[in-house]
Amino acid sequence: MQEQFIGLVQQWWGGIGLIATALLRIVLIIVLAWIVSAVLQRAVRNLRERIAGRIDDREAHKRAQTLGRVFRYLITVVVSLVAGMLVLAELGVSVAPILGAAGVVGLAVGFGAQSLVKDYFTGFFLLLENQIRQGDVVQLGDHSGVVEEVTLRFVQLRDYDGNVHYVPNGTISSVINMTRDFSFAVMDIRIAFRESVEDAMAVMQDVAAQMRTDASFGPRILDDLEIAGVNEWAASAIIIRCRFRTLPIEQWGVKREYLRRLKAAFEAQGIEIPLPHLTVYAGQDKNGGAPAFMLGKTEALAAD
Repeated sequence: MQEQFIGLVQQWWGGIGLIATALLRIVLIIVLAWIVSAVLQRAVRNLRERIAGRIDDREAHKRAQTLGRVFRYLITVVVSLVAGMLVLAELGVSVAPILGAAGVVGLAVGFGAQSLVKDYFTGFFLLLENQIRQGDVVQLGDHSGVVEEVTLRFVQLRDYDGNVHYVPNGTISSVINMTRDFSFAVMDIRIAFRESVEDAMAVMQDVAAQMRTDASFGPRILDDLEIAGVNEWAASAIIIRCRFRTLPIEQWGVKREYLRRLKAAFEAQGIEIPLPHLTVYAGQDKNGGAPAFMLGKTEALAAD
């Protein structure tokens, strides 16, 4: 009887020892997972700060912060999953069936949320490749405007009318960035057919030179006016194409001011800015005579 009691005590004590050992291993796994996660997140944070310290661009800092948050989140998820599987193994729970079930569930969720996954992947590469920055003017498909926010899920634009567009990243197939590094103010100048193209170009160059010396608009223009030449013979005008190279997002203001000054210069030099007009031909008979227009009758009808 005494020997049975001693055997039970030994078994009980051995069970407590095994439980204590398992608990100690679980605590060690959790502590190590926390340390590894903290060290990796700190490394990502230090790398982001070091990269941001070498860049003077405020938007590049924001993009680096966004990517840093993404990497820290991924580190937390991966380390937590590994630690959880190790803890379950210490508790005697088979991990293989759980992994199989998780795979099936993940496959079902993946099929059901394809657009969401595509949004996040596309948003990640938009940020990583620096295609869009906050403050840029871009066109994303049928949507265009100033970029107010870029996330892994969507891009927020505000157009000239003040409307806000939320464009899911998964729907973005191409990006047209109108304000990257520099911009061009492209203008088509119309003059009458009877005007001299050379004289008109000389006036255009003079107005451009005045703008380059202007205290307000001069710093916005990066190079002299570039005149491509006669671009088209329109129905009532000769069209001369030209452009300014400007700072990003300044092309529209420079274009409006240049056209305002050029109109005044053309008027001062007597260069006609044509309006669309129509030449009416009455036709001729076999002898070369042309019938007269019934202007009096037309005026009478108009008066009635």
